Amino acid sequence: MQATIQNEFLSLTVDTHGAEAVSLKNAAGEELLWQADPAVWKRHAPILFPWTGKLKDGSFTHGGKTYKGGQHGFARDVEHTLLKAEGDTIQLELRPDEAMKAEKFPFDFVLTSTFRLDGKTLHHTLTVSNPGAEELRFGIGYHPAFQVPFDDSHTVEDYEFRFDQPESPVILDASGGGLLTGKCYYQWKNQQAIQLTNDLFDKDSFCMAGLRTRTLGIYEKDTGRSIVCDVAGFPYTLIWSALSKPVRFVCIEPWNSLPASVNDPQEWEQRAAAACLAPGGEWSTTLSTTFNR
Repeated sequence: MQATIQNEFLSLTVDTHGAEAVSLKNAAGEELLWQADPAVWKRHAPILFPWTGKLKDGSFTHGGKTYKGGQHGFARDVEHTLLKAEGDTIQLELRPDEAMKAEKFPFDFVLTSTFRLDGKTLHHTLTVSNPGAEELRFGIGYHPAFQVPFDDSHTVEDYEFRFDQPESPVILDASGGGLLTGKCYYQWKNQQAIQLTNDLFDKDSFCMAGLRTRTLGIYEKDTGRSIVCDVAGFPYTLIWSALSKPVRFVCIEPWNSLPASVNDPQEWEQRAAAACLAPGGEWSTTLSTTFNR
């Protein structure tokens, strides 16, 4: 099932499958989100929960039992309950049933996804609460994909990622089959812009830590049109696109947690988490994206 809200600048459609934004159009009716061509990448803007990236050996253990899990958790692949779709807000909720707890993730949780339009800005808040009797540890992140070029008169080389100040981001190496190796390096030093090219992501994504910038956006250099994410407060921000020549979309991905490392133990309690919620606890994060198009 899908729900749509709109204001004078934007029209947003969210699917209950994965609580995923599947369409975002500007006032001219132009699509701003990647439209999930399965030949390139079959998603639009998935939410990542209860982990980001890969698990070591594709599994974790808890209470003596092994749970298998794919990349980026499972919230993006299951049905969420639509709570509200009116005015400027769409809100959905995910609670585990007994089958989910037996097969995927043995913890009680409530994941609430709230989308709100505010002029040319989309605010997407993810709230996690722990209604259970034991501590809830989880990872979480965002993965929106934006179509590039913005129109047929531009090419990939007409775009750049841009910080709001010069940056020297530390890149966390994930060459261990998508797992962190414990190494880090500089790809760019004292740069405010990263040129988009068709081979930029030939070796996959760049996971940046230590950013001082408040915003990271994709900019059309000759016009100044842009899609800008507020990444302040996120410990990690990734940029990525699927292997395609030419590049068809770009992702700006603020995460609150990381993939597993090559040396991680299998025990869930020994994995680094975005948050560790005591029973009754609640935690939230918001990605705000402004569409200057």
